[in-house]
Order: sequence, then C-alpha cells, then structure tokens
Amino acid sequence: MTIETENQTLDLVIRAQAGDRDAFGCLVTEFENVVFAIVFRRLRNRSEALEVTQEIFMRAMRKLDQLREPERFVGWLKRIAVRMSINRAVRRPKECMQDPEIFSGVTGVSNAPLDGVLESERADQLRDGLQQLRPLDRDTLLAFYFEGQSLKQMSDRFSSPVGTIKRRLHTARNRLRDALCDLQPA
Repeated sequence: MTIETENQTLDLVIRAQAGDRDAFGCLVTEFENVVFAIVFRRLRNRSEALEVTQEIFMRAMRKLDQLREPERFVGWLKRIAVRMSINRAVRRPKECMQDPEIFSGVTGVSNAPLDGVLESERADQLRDGLQQLRPLDRDTLLAFYFEGQSLKQMSDRFSSPVGTIKRRLHTARNRLRDALCDLQPA
C-alpha cells in the first residue's frame, strides 16, 4: 500500500466509524477481494467463501466503533477473516459420499421387484453372519443395533464399564464383517 492509499483508507475508516455508510461501502469494495482470498484459502469452497466474506463485513460494520486505532483497520479486518473462516471450517458438517441407493427411500418409489429379493437375501446373510459369532459378540451387536440400547444401558446389562462395551462393539463389528466376507461367493 502506498502512503496515499493508506491515507485514503484511514480517512474512509474514520468516516465509517462516524457513521458514514458510503465510506464503509468504499472499504468493502477496496478489501472484498483480500478478505475473499483469505477465506477461500481456508474453506476451498467458492459459495461458502462468498457467504463468510459477507458475514465478515457485517461483523466489521457492527464492531468498527470498537477499533481504537483506525490505521490498523486492514490487519484487524484480516484477523476477523481468519478467525471466522477457521470457525466455519471447524463447525461445518463433514462431507461424505453416499451411494444413490441410500436416497432412494426418500422418494418412496421402489426401483424394481428385485429390490425386495436382494434385501431379503442381505437380511439372511446378516442372520447367518450373526449366528457364526460368539454369544457375547452377538448379544452386544443385537443390544446396540437391534434393541437400540445406549452404551450406558449396555454397561449396566453386561456389568462392564462403557469403555469395555465400546471395545466389544468394535471387535464384534470386525468379526461380523469377517463372517460376512466368508459368506460372499468368490
């Protein structure tokens, strides 16, 4: 930034702090690309970065009167941008890929008569896999997935600490996976 640009920015900040909305609009125009670049670098999503950029300028407008040293506006604005983009990145839900079949239930339309047969076959395979497990593994999986018991309820039922129940669930799932793989035709 040149000295002249710094002086213009300082003048705009002081005017904006005094309530001049046009001056704040000029600040937005001047620094929008800088803020967007900071946010986009962290979020890597254009539409989300545009949304967060707007939120940053709204926050800056509300908090501008708290800026005691107007000459530090640019650094202050960049810190807001970094903080808000980190917060958004941490709080946004994780994205994951799902098979389209998962969403077929949303439409309520069955694709084909074969679907019922395949579902029945998978249920039979699951029952067979569960039968191959040790009784404790089978009971643990049934309690959690079919009876809907919480870890605390299972802890009481099996007279074991919650940590042990978690380990049993993990082990039982792995053993069931192995048993189901054994049932698959080669």
